[in-house]
Amino acid sequence: MRNTDTLLKYRTMPEHCFLQSPDRLVIKWHSVNTTAGDSTQRTDDEAKKQTPWYIEIPVLIVVTFLAVALIHAFIGRVYVIPSASMEPTLHGCQGCDGDRIAAQKVSYYFTEPEPGDVIVFEGTDSWNQGFTTNRSENPAIRGLQNLGSYIGIVAPDENILVKRVIATGGQTVSCQAGDPSVMVDGQPTDQSFTLQPTQFPVDPSTGSEACGGPYFGPITVPDDHLFMMGDNRTNSLDSRYHVGDQHQGTIPLDNVRGKVEFRFWPLDRIGVVSDPDIQDAA
Repeated sequence: MRNTDTLLKYRTMPEHCFLQSPDRLVIKWHSVNTTAGDSTQRTDDEAKKQTPWYIEIPVLIVVTFLAVALIHAFIGRVYVIPSASMEPTLHGCQGCDGDRIAAQKVSYYFTEPEPGDVIVFEGTDSWNQGFTTNRSENPAIRGLQNLGSYIGIVAPDENILVKRVIATGGQTVSCQAGDPSVMVDGQPTDQSFTLQPTQFPVDPSTGSEACGGPYFGPITVPDDHLFMMGDNRTNSLDSRYHVGDQHQGTIPLDNVRGKVEFRFWPLDRIGVVSDPDIQDAA
């Protein structure tokens, strides 16, 4: 048998393949351009794996709202200020662009609210008597309003209020003729953060500007309750006006929804919400 080299050429053989002749190994390298084919294959695979938009978008929406719900339940949320009861600290009024605030819950997992804290809370029954829903009767519009409340565009559809803690459980709060300010356990409180001059005049026969309205007290705050007042003392229906209810006008700790930390809108009012130790008036 004649000893010859066998030259084999296969145009379709990929690189690094080899063939063996009867006598010796002759390696021939053949390059085949497979890039185009591989790219086409990958494109086809990716197209098959891609989730249709009509599934992807609803899933994204559901996941987003679940995340928001968890944040609101355990961390905090944003609110819009609808009234002037906390002027000048927080700005709000009917029909105007009220402050947007961020309130967090985390700190109250470890401590309780202290005098001077500005907190968000749910009113008790006596506080709810004047509350009316701000929601539309149209289901679609009502749904949009509810969504807006989660990002602070619309006020929540519940009697959620914002006031400042004046006294806590076991303390006695009052303000009588001749007192220089609201008194807690017989000591004057710091009122430098309140609206001055007062928005409305005070009848001197029944109250004083130092008291921010009518005289009241003494009231001993029940354990696990808070005595609340607005910074706009003559325009705030706070604990002073609910002393006849079962809580003596105070708010249970269970009703607290968070501590106000920050104003983030409008831009010219961005800033931290102060929480001075109001019982240290020295």
